[in-house]
Amino acid sequence: MKKNLVLSLSMLLFAFGFWSCQPDDSNHVPNDVRITDFVWKGMNLYYLWQQEVPDLDDNRFANQSELNAWLAQNNEPVALFNHLRVDTSIDRFSVIYSDYRILEGVLSGTTGNNGVDFALRYKTGSTTDIFGWVRYILPNSDASTKDIHRGDIFYAVNGTPLTSDNYQQLLSQQTYTLNLADYDNGNITPNGESVALTKSVYSENPVYQREVFNIGNHKIGYLMYNGFYPNYDNALNQAFGQLKSQNITDLVLDLRYNSGGSIQTATYLASMITGQFNGQVFAKEQWNDKLMDYWSDQNADALVNRFTDEINNASANSLELNTVYILTSKSTASASELVISCLKPYVNVVQVGDVTTGKNVGSVTLYDSPSFQKKGADRSHYYAMQPIVLKVVDKNGFGDYASGLEPNYDYIEDLGNLGVIGTTDEPLLSTAIGIITGNGRMIRQSPTKTFTPFKDSKSLDGLRDQMYTSRIPR
Repeated sequence: MKKNLVLSLSMLLFAFGFWSCQPDDSNHVPNDVRITDFVWKGMNLYYLWQQEVPDLDDNRFANQSELNAWLAQNNEPVALFNHLRVDTSIDRFSVIYSDYRILEGVLSGTTGNNGVDFALRYKTGSTTDIFGWVRYILPNSDASTKDIHRGDIFYAVNGTPLTSDNYQQLLSQQTYTLNLADYDNGNITPNGESVALTKSVYSENPVYQREVFNIGNHKIGYLMYNGFYPNYDNALNQAFGQLKSQNITDLVLDLRYNSGGSIQTATYLASMITGQFNGQVFAKEQWNDKLMDYWSDQNADALVNRFTDEINNASANSLELNTVYILTSKSTASASELVISCLKPYVNVVQVGDVTTGKNVGSVTLYDSPSFQKKGADRSHYYAMQPIVLKVVDKNGFGDYASGLEPNYDYIEDLGNLGVIGTTDEPLLSTAIGIITGNGRMIRQSPTKTFTPFKDSKSLDGLRDQMYTSRIPR
């Protein structure tokens, strides 16, 4: 059985390349369906829920000619991709891009950005009306030169009040004006002020802030880290090197606005927090059934992510901690949750904040090439897919947290008392410090009003809240 599966998968990959260069063969793919042929074959081979989609069944088409005929009737790439997904209540994250250059930029932290990182919440008593609040401002951005700051509230864009139907269109514009409001005892009250902002190509360094606090006999390191972007792995390692050189005794890792990114970078981060588990299993990947059967027979270790003492040919600046304090919110997702969940079998993880998003699945970029890698991609178009292809579990096989990871200490950010990031008076950080020192510094929460979360700036493009692998196991 396994040998037949290995043969069939090998033949599928071989045939994909073979069909594309044999115009007179019965396996020929006509030029007008080549893109949708790539979409179907990539989803058939790699999609995590492939067996649950009838039109992706391995026996759906008897031969290439039948597939060609079906694709001719379903020949719009985005529509076909969405048709081949399971219900969005199960798969909320798979996406397709008509230009993989944009996709690659977003996954590495490079986007069209005006520098305002924000969250959106529903207004009290409404299921349609929303408002935004500024979480932080990116340095050296357009917003950093304007009068807009953490905690500012906006209720409209270009004078149009935000709703769950129009927010995407309004906030995706290159240039727009945010209409501001006051947080008046929990009421969102327009104040007549506004800020004009313009987006430019911006690469976000996710290592946002690093501090060390000397409190009693504790030397507490603090790191706000906002995205698992591989281009900044060295910057992350350097930040840990700075913390290590100051001989910190405790670490508060702030992931409250970190909605994910690279699985490899998550493995690096876990290795820097620890260091005493080099070579041991950090996380395991579970792909669809036919691929799991294939790899278990061919290369089972390819699905294992191990703690490491090396990052991009440099020594990992590992702290060798046995306890880590992690700040979370509803925006903490995917690779951030991976770090929390997969560290728990090894060290004491103290989670402070809100329940996380609950994203335990990951994606990979598929290009239109015989191997689905970028090398050899069809140069006649730039389509690429980012389908969900795997689930990540810890060393013991646990990964069932689709409803989010529950904090050890609850604290939901209060718009009436946000504080300044990286200071000991900031409520969420202050709570963690109180837990570490046991000196009663924990802030008791009595918010003026709470609001139901809706979206945030990282989830608007459908990619910055992804957890992804940069490799397809061979």
